Amino acid sequence: MRFKSLFLGIVLSLMSVSLAFAGGVIKIGFFSPLTGFAAADGTSAKHAAMLAVEKINATGGILGKKVKLIVYDDAASSQQAVAIARKLIQENKVTAVVSGSYSTPTRASAPIYQRYHIPLVVAYATHPSITKAGNYVFRIGFLATVEGKAGGYVAAKVLHAKRIAVLTMDNDFGRSLSKGFVEEAQKSGAKIVANMSFALGAQDMSPFLTKIKALNPDLIYCTGYYSEGALTVKQAKSLGIKATILGQEGFDSPMFLKISGDAANGTIITTDLNRNDQRPIAKWFITQYRKEYKMEPDMVGASSFDAVYVLSEAIKKAKSTKAAKIRNALAHIKNFNGVTGFIKGFTKDGEVVKPVQIQKVVNGQFTYFGVVDKPSIITPKD
Repeated sequence: MRFKSLFLGIVLSLMSVSLAFAGGVIKIGFFSPLTGFAAADGTSAKHAAMLAVEKINATGGILGKKVKLIVYDDAASSQQAVAIARKLIQENKVTAVVSGSYSTPTRASAPIYQRYHIPLVVAYATHPSITKAGNYVFRIGFLATVEGKAGGYVAAKVLHAKRIAVLTMDNDFGRSLSKGFVEEAQKSGAKIVANMSFALGAQDMSPFLTKIKALNPDLIYCTGYYSEGALTVKQAKSLGIKATILGQEGFDSPMFLKISGDAANGTIITTDLNRNDQRPIAKWFITQYRKEYKMEPDMVGASSFDAVYVLSEAIKKAKSTKAAKIRNALAHIKNFNGVTGFIKGFTKDGEVVKPVQIQKVVNGQFTYFGVVDKPSIITPKD
């Protein structure tokens, strides 16, 4: 009898789950670089997106339906991102898509989603032209020029740097960030004593850093991903450079800390994730990410989680899986409590408005340093 009762209980439980998701599934497409030079970022993005789907499904799904994440690896390639877009739309017939990838593949594929009226939420790709694809494209991470402006504000107004050297990675990401940085730093009274660029994947920063050292700047602003960032801080330390190094979200990775070692201490970055955030959603994400994946979360993951979660919120508000209604609901998202911060909403161009987090590396860990929430800095210009 005890066995029959237990069996009946299990059956009833399974029936209740089946009934909860009786309406089938809502398919959300997702692409990120799971192989190649950007695999660490892409994997973090995928992990966090999966975590968001797990949380959504554990609390009843969306509109009584279970969410299914359709994941593809774009290897940070424009060509692959374009092929993936066509497959997600034509074969997988997804309701909406989240980009967990870099600017170049996202830029290439965004016009395709726009053409087919598939809502696209971009997690962390920063290039300004992405949202210019059209009104079905929204960005949950920072527009590059906004984050760059926040960096310029921090450099000049918070750190009081007077002489600044800029070291820029020569791609969409780096150029867009440095453009916003230089404009705001100069506007705030700082002098740019050098503005140098290096190629993606550079293996030696010492020629640039040697020239920068001779100029005796107060601060070095560096754009680049975690590998270039780690190389910069290590070689700057070996050259005896005393200037503060200010990075950006590309540095925000456990790999940056691992590769840099002690040289990372003192580095300050603009980013999307505050590790000391006491809000319940942020604490839950950080704790759960560590528990499930046995590693530290980063801004790439936090932004990808928020992209999936904001999209799910829009579908709920739309009370429909029709693309036009979801797009309209996204456009009217207000005061959303995300992992990356309090999202005030989107501009008419689909750009997010939210505070920029400032972190500092202390004892090998990213820690709270401050926040930029000045409206003139964090509000993109339409």
